[in-house]
Amino acid sequence: MKKIGFIGAGNMATAIIKGIIARNGNADNINVFDVSEEKQNLMKELGAAVCGSCADVTAKSDIIVLAVKPQHYAEAIESLKDAATEDKTFVSIAAGISISYVQNALGRACPVVRVMPNTPLLLGKGASALCPSENISDEDKKIVEELFAGSGVCEYITEEHMNEIISVNGSSPAYIYLFAKAMADYAESCGIDYDKAMNLICATLEGSAAMLRESGDSADVLIEKVSSKGGTTIAALNKLREHGFTEAIRDAMQACTDRAEELGR
Repeated sequence: MKKIGFIGAGNMATAIIKGIIARNGNADNINVFDVSEEKQNLMKELGAAVCGSCADVTAKSDIIVLAVKPQHYAEAIESLKDAATEDKTFVSIAAGISISYVQNALGRACPVVRVMPNTPLLLGKGASALCPSENISDEDKKIVEELFAGSGVCEYITEEHMNEIISVNGSSPAYIYLFAKAMADYAESCGIDYDKAMNLICATLEGSAAMLRESGDSADVLIEKVSSKGGTTIAALNKLREHGFTEAIRDAMQACTDRAEELGR
């Protein structure tokens, strides 16, 4: 069994590690380094091997997940690159960090998989976009896919769209939370219990997602089916359009993409 190393043990790394443990029944193939003693202790409780440095994790692992923030990538890769060899595969889960950035920083053409996961991965309901370099082995490609598919759905995306996909699945949970909060805040302002309203909103979001996925109808058709002529839904949709709802979403997603490009420079 190949050894999986994690540089950083934040929420996303922990979710992936817990997914591995759920599939394997143990953490015997997991190596971790994090500067936080609290996170080190959590990893020990999970049964993972806690290493003393980024280089130590790299030396002891076959596939290394770079689970640090974009602004810490240069420092992390600099500290481990002497332990990297071209038979090791690196996984980048940070916004804006390209395959070439990782390979150039390592100073060698290691296989790299660029991944954009999202936080629902913590509940096993994640959505991850993957882009592997051409020189990756079929075995490592499958292992990396399983790291994320075990906690949600995966789609392969070409690298030219990996910055744009961040706005689609990486950052988008925050837009949905904001939308849900605005709806619940309105309900509360009308005298409806906030928690009861949020419970109904969450069920509606889940049901709407199921309709998009399973009904066989397009989003436009589903909108039309809810919108009776002269009814309440049309009144709401007209107000959203009046306020430029679609344009606001597009602008927000473009701002997300622009920031990803800035982070990768």
